[in-house]
Parts: sequence; C-alpha cells; structure tokens
Amino acid sequence: MKPIVIISTYPNKKSITKIANELVQNNIVACVNIIKISSIYSWQGKIENSSEYLALFKTIQKNKKSLKEKIKSTHPYNVPEIAEINITSINNSYLKWLVESTT
Repeated sequence: MKPIVIISTYPNKKSITKIANELVQNNIVACVNIIKISSIYSWQGKIENSSEYLALFKTIQKNKKSLKEKIKSTHPYNVPEIAEINITSINNSYLKWLVESTT
C-alpha cells in the first residue's frame, strides 16, 4: 500500500477537529496532525494575515479520493487547499500501522 499525506488549512480548531475525528473513526485516515500556524496570503485583492490550523491527513492511496471528496464537501472555506504529498520513503513499522489503521 502506498502512503500519502493530504494537507489543508482550516480557520479554527473546531472545524478541523470534527472532521478529523470522523475520518479516523471511519478508517479513512490513520492520523490527522493539527498545527496552529500564521498565514499570509492574497485573497480577493487584499493581503490577509490570519491564524489558521494546518491539517496533515495521513492515509493510503486507496483512500485518497474519498478523503479529498470529504474535505471538499465539509470544508468551511470557499476555496479549500487540498494538496497531496506523495511519500517516497517511510519506515516499515509506521507503514504497517498506517495500513492497518486505514483498512
């Protein structure tokens, strides 16, 4: 099984915590890391400076499509970030846990 990480940012901890719990409970992801960050970005002609929460969704290739669809359908932003990171190297014991947690 091929591991992947999907990243997205959320406006507050409540919005990411709810979806993260649901995804872990339904074995779509093995883990979601949630990190408070500061973001500077251009939005509708203005430079924005805001606090956000970065979510790292850890899963396997076969769950990628359903994960991306779930993020898109539940995300509070009009234009959510849904970026995929392909993993080229991972330790075997972590990969084993990841696969067991998402099947």
